[in-house]
Amino acid sequence: MKARIKKGDIVIAIAGKERFSKKTGKVLQVNREKATAIVQGLNFVKRHTKPSQQNQKGGIIEQEAPIALSNLMPYCPTAKRGTRVGIKQLADGTKVRFSKKSGESLDK
Repeated sequence: MKARIKKGDIVIAIAGKERFSKKTGKVLQVNREKATAIVQGLNFVKRHTKPSQQNQKGGIIEQEAPIALSNLMPYCPTAKRGTRVGIKQLADGTKVRFSKKSGESLDK
């Protein structure tokens, strides 16, 4: 799978239950083998946990679940919407990802 979305990117959900909320979030973790990512503030699920040493109370905990990379799109702050990603090579030979909407670099 190509490296269109990386850890630390700001993304927007384009499919699934978060699509209509227009929420954005920061990518916390990417799993290339399963083609999923965990995004801060998106795709919350409820987990029922037993009391343990780490969690004395137990109960119902909300946490982010993995979401498919195909359901995510990088967010362009200048265009204020999702954007497709292109890759170009700079003069010094390094490759950078850029927004197809605004033309600005997505890599810091």
